[in-house]
Amino acid sequence: MTKIIVCIFIFCYNLTMDRKEFIDAKRIVIKLGTNILRNSDGNVSMPRIFSFIEDISTLVKSGKEVIVITSGAVGLGKKRLGLESTEGTAMKQACAAIGQGKLMSLYESGFDTYGLVAAQILLTEDDFSIRTRYLSLRTTLNKLLELGVVPVINQNDTVSTIEIAPRYENMQVCFSDNDKLSALVASELDADLLVILSNIDGLFDTNPKDNPDAKLIKEVDEVTDDIMSLASGVSEGGRGGMETKLMAARMVTRFGGKMLIANGTVPYIIRKIFAGEDYGTMFLPQSANLPDKKRWIGYATNIIGKIVVNNGAKKALIEQEKSLLPIGILEVINEFNKGDVISILDENKKEFARGIVNYSSTSCQKLIGHHSDNILKILGFKNYDAIITRDNITIL
Repeated sequence: MTKIIVCIFIFCYNLTMDRKEFIDAKRIVIKLGTNILRNSDGNVSMPRIFSFIEDISTLVKSGKEVIVITSGAVGLGKKRLGLESTEGTAMKQACAAIGQGKLMSLYESGFDTYGLVAAQILLTEDDFSIRTRYLSLRTTLNKLLELGVVPVINQNDTVSTIEIAPRYENMQVCFSDNDKLSALVASELDADLLVILSNIDGLFDTNPKDNPDAKLIKEVDEVTDDIMSLASGVSEGGRGGMETKLMAARMVTRFGGKMLIANGTVPYIIRKIFAGEDYGTMFLPQSANLPDKKRWIGYATNIIGKIVVNNGAKKALIEQEKSLLPIGILEVINEFNKGDVISILDENKKEFARGIVNYSSTSCQKLIGHHSDNILKILGFKNYDAIITRDNITIL
């Protein structure tokens, strides 16, 4: 019985979409992982990185807009200093500072060879989580693409400490690796296609490191929990792994984009992908395309505050697209202010939505289980009938 189920599963996710239709994209984000930018000895693989630059230059000159998300700064800095590890925040930041200049010089000189200009952009979590900075970043990136420039983006590891600072212990950050960063950039710019290149061929039905008979899944229609369960381990030398790539795929396809995971160590892989050759795993777009504001609420913000709601409220939010009323609240977790984006959890403490809250955590605590008509009496003021209005809720 188990073998039958496995066979059905593999069959369902190996249906092949037309490659030419899949790669038909005007705006493309290409993420280059640490392990494909260097050789096994840790040194930069000059032939490979310049092959990427050559292929990307060809795409740009053919009329496509390409944004590059690059890893590798910490690894290059570590190699330059002759270190065995980068344990500790200060060491990691120092390596990033040393490696980033070396990394960017390669892109600048490489694209210059083909008559193109590269622009360096280093980002932290707040560049997405703070709405005004998010919008400003989008404006800048769109202008660079309009000018025919190739934006080269990396996480600003030299200054980004949000994921390890004690006061952010309970925070869910919008990204902590370049897989998620590439998905956020693709979302922000309404990219048609995200290509993630790593040292893996794509998504397999089991871990190919453990099972030599593992089958490559050529096409994924939807990134379900069953698909997420196929993720295993963190990539050596990087911070991601299949799990972060699948999270990126879930995000990108949710806003109507397409994503491809392929092996960047294959010679001239970018050229081959856009020639329609059969490489990697394709993730197909979902039919529902989230509006920009709902994308930002659901995926681009840092989350500290949480509200637990009862099953009735969950059903009303998901099935009827209603606002969240105080009568449906069971518990308030952590402190937050009016206007913050918070997480909405069900009775099992599982997150299923996010939204911009109309009241502080202190006020929400006082309103637990009460009817909206009593808000003024309880608080002495009333902003809204709802804790979170439906237009400011994103179902995950």
